[in-house]
Amino acid sequence: MLVSFRLGLLLLLLAAGSLPALEVRFDRYRADSGVEITRAADQLFVKWPISDQETGVVQLSLAENTPLFEVLAIQSEAGEKRIAEKLRPKYWLTVGSRNLEPQGWNAFFDNPPRRSHETFPWKLTPTDVEVSSAGRSSSIYLDGAAAGPFSGGLLLTFYPGCRLIQTTAVMRTEQDAVAFLYDAGVVSDQPDAWRRFAWIDSHDRLQAVAAKSKDEAEAVDARYRAIAGETEGGSLVVFPPPHQFLYPLDFADNFKFVWRGTGWRKGEGTGLGVRQPPEGDGRFVPWVNAPPNTDQRLSFFIALSGGTTDDALDETKRFTHGDRFKKLEGYRTFTSHYHIEHTLDYLRKQREQQTTGIPAGLESPPFVKAFQDRGIEMVHLAEFHVHHSPDFIEQRLTQLALLHEECRRLSSDDFLLIPGEEPNVQLGGHWISMFPRPVYWLLHPPQDAPFETKVDGLGTVYAIHSPEDVLRLMEKEEGLMWTAHARTKSSFGYPDRYRDAPFYKSDRFLGAAWKAMPADYSRSRLGVRILDLEDDMANWGQKKYILGEVDIFRVMPNYELYGHMNVNYLRLGEVPKFDEGWKPVVDALHSGAFFVSTGEVLLPSFTVGGKRSGEILPAADAKQANVKLQLEWTFPPNYAEVIWGDGKQVYRHRIDLRQEEAFGAKEVTAKLDLSVAKWVRLEAWDVAANGAFTQPVWIE
Repeated sequence: MLVSFRLGLLLLLLAAGSLPALEVRFDRYRADSGVEITRAADQLFVKWPISDQETGVVQLSLAENTPLFEVLAIQSEAGEKRIAEKLRPKYWLTVGSRNLEPQGWNAFFDNPPRRSHETFPWKLTPTDVEVSSAGRSSSIYLDGAAAGPFSGGLLLTFYPGCRLIQTTAVMRTEQDAVAFLYDAGVVSDQPDAWRRFAWIDSHDRLQAVAAKSKDEAEAVDARYRAIAGETEGGSLVVFPPPHQFLYPLDFADNFKFVWRGTGWRKGEGTGLGVRQPPEGDGRFVPWVNAPPNTDQRLSFFIALSGGTTDDALDETKRFTHGDRFKKLEGYRTFTSHYHIEHTLDYLRKQREQQTTGIPAGLESPPFVKAFQDRGIEMVHLAEFHVHHSPDFIEQRLTQLALLHEECRRLSSDDFLLIPGEEPNVQLGGHWISMFPRPVYWLLHPPQDAPFETKVDGLGTVYAIHSPEDVLRLMEKEEGLMWTAHARTKSSFGYPDRYRDAPFYKSDRFLGAAWKAMPADYSRSRLGVRILDLEDDMANWGQKKYILGEVDIFRVMPNYELYGHMNVNYLRLGEVPKFDEGWKPVVDALHSGAFFVSTGEVLLPSFTVGGKRSGEILPAADAKQANVKLQLEWTFPPNYAEVIWGDGKQVYRHRIDLRQEEAFGAKEVTAKLDLSVAKWVRLEAWDVAANGAFTQPVWIE
């Protein structure tokens, strides 16, 4: 009876419009953030400069059962352009389970889509609102969101000097062992809200379709993970964080990461947004981790434009340099760990075409163009990552000879294709090999094969019978080896298990490789699994480094390559010529003369006491050490961290970068007491979790 009375009273208050106004707290808001936020009745008004001549305007409705985005507009001297009215932000969470038994939260070999899962529509009913500021940004947080086992709120962040609205559902669950995905976007219930939708397809062709309210929603094959909607007043683009959004897969096909139309996920309204493919590549499809009671930040960006969809898409491409790794003076771009299997494809097509020459279709393999289109100058392969049957093993030297010859043929003055493998023999776990020149070696030799044999036309052929042989080979041929996908996949537990082995302690063992895996949206940094390993390895006492790896099969020009990639910026003057060997590349890695980046954050310079990464700072100079770094970025930056260790513990000094605007550069300095440090390194991250990190400076 009491419940019925209260419900009746609530209905009467609603009908009378007498409910107390929703509380909006401004305690942590600062007008000097560059974002003006005010309240009038049940509406919030936001204004911020988006360019030298334009001001972004957002009017939010806090009234129940009304679209949140009452108005999105741009003001200039010419007047106001209303980009959109009465838009609703939408999310759908697909919730499944993580098998924590084998590898815990670091699991890749898992398949949530093959177990029970369910998609839940997200609903926001604001119960509390807080306006806050941080540096040159301000945010509005609306509590009261729910989707299945998740609850939380919606965070809208505005950045002066930038036309982005970062829209983030901050959601958490108390359940354990949850893996999930999200789709998101904006929709309108008005039938004539949109004129057309446009995107650039994976073949770099602009596509546009008239927006019709009766058109059933569809997933779209789009470059740049972006889709635009045009209205009578202008355009807006919706796109996700370029790297963080994509969960790791073996294949980087474009799985249609955006959608447009009416009734997406059987919801109401017409709109556009981003999506994650539940089935992925059909192999191992690990989805995204959601450890219990962690704030999962499910972001997408809305970019406002007073122009056409073409203009809006061009502006959006700037945030990833057009999905291309920017040239940086004094550096060359190097990327590693690709199972393209060009050599095996070449041999197969020779058999099919009954030819001894270059097979038709492989005169200019498309993967070369794909890399060059992304701004890559040097590619390190990881070939022959297949089952090694007895017949396959017998062809080893023929395969290596062809691999070397094809790398030579496909290299040029400004592009170097480096032969390499993921041999996975003798050491434990999976590992990558790299030599400064073509080297012939047998992974599965006859038991009585000597370590070295002279073979006509090939020179020395090495037979590997033990970890000691691997180390002898690397020392003799000046090669490098490192752990692939450390602490996950088939390297779970490595390199920890062999950290005391002579081959690991050797300077020929580089360390490990970094990739944004596993996915976890509660983190402001990508690839924490390997960043933590770098700190561990440095504290173990040897000089070890982590390079970026991509670890995918096949590369094609129409693939969603950039979002899965990272790049190593090596301190090199020129791209080595294949016939002269690539010892400068090996030496740069060996000496830690490089940094790793997702592409949007760059570190042209980093020194500690005047010493660059890989160099040694005398301990006497560490008491008051000058840390200096040069930073460049596209998205608004978040923070940088100076990280160091004393052989046991790890210490951090955070440098807040939120006072900086998008598309900037800055020299940052700090004087730190590093008297206990054995090593020191740096990371920098932006608001989309894009980042870059250096290798350590050693202190002795």
